[in-house]
Amino acid sequence: MHPSKAVPAAHGTQSAHGTQSVHGTQSVHGTGCRADMVVPPPAGVELPEGVHQVVVRRSERRRRTVAARREGDRIVVMLPARMNHAEQEHWVAQMVTKVAARTPSRGPLAGDDDLARRADTLSVRYLQGRARPSSVRWVSNQRSRWGSCTPADGTIRLSDRLRAMPTWVIDYVLLHELVHLLHPDHSSAFHELLAHYERAERARGFLEGWSASEMSQTSGD
Repeated sequence: MHPSKAVPAAHGTQSAHGTQSVHGTQSVHGTGCRADMVVPPPAGVELPEGVHQVVVRRSERRRRTVAARREGDRIVVMLPARMNHAEQEHWVAQMVTKVAARTPSRGPLAGDDDLARRADTLSVRYLQGRARPSSVRWVSNQRSRWGSCTPADGTIRLSDRLRAMPTWVIDYVLLHELVHLLHPDHSSAFHELLAHYERAERARGFLEGWSASEMSQTSGD
């Protein structure tokens, strides 16, 4: 099952046939669909291994929903034909992020022992080994946050929603919690340490895109 979202009605000039004209697309005669169009990957989103293209596929029949799926070496985002360019950019970013997040990482951190070993590696690499958690584990009861820690006892918990995400995103969340063992607040010292992670900004964008995609769901077709 591929992800699908409902979208609000578009604004802008309507054509004589009741659909918005979108630069760079061609109608497929008699099908109510439009030709596939290759678009640049969204900024800040790393495509899954083996994916080389992002394609937009427009349809006159699709009224209020967007969807996306992987087809071989490309991610195809299906949009209503009436969408303007700004709406297209917004939904391509949201849906490519969603598909990318559903793709298992190349080196999945399957168990709690894997997470603990990874935490040790990250602590040595970025924090001179100063952060030493007493335990690191996956949990299923964190739906509104990606990770949490208790500095008093040194425990770290990661939401199991992260399991399907790329390893570099999991690393960011894990390092975030490791830094909290040294600085419980979000002080300048905290951010200075976390900034040592080379993909910090990209990982934040990935997680924000995922969250925005979940929150933007509405009913309707």
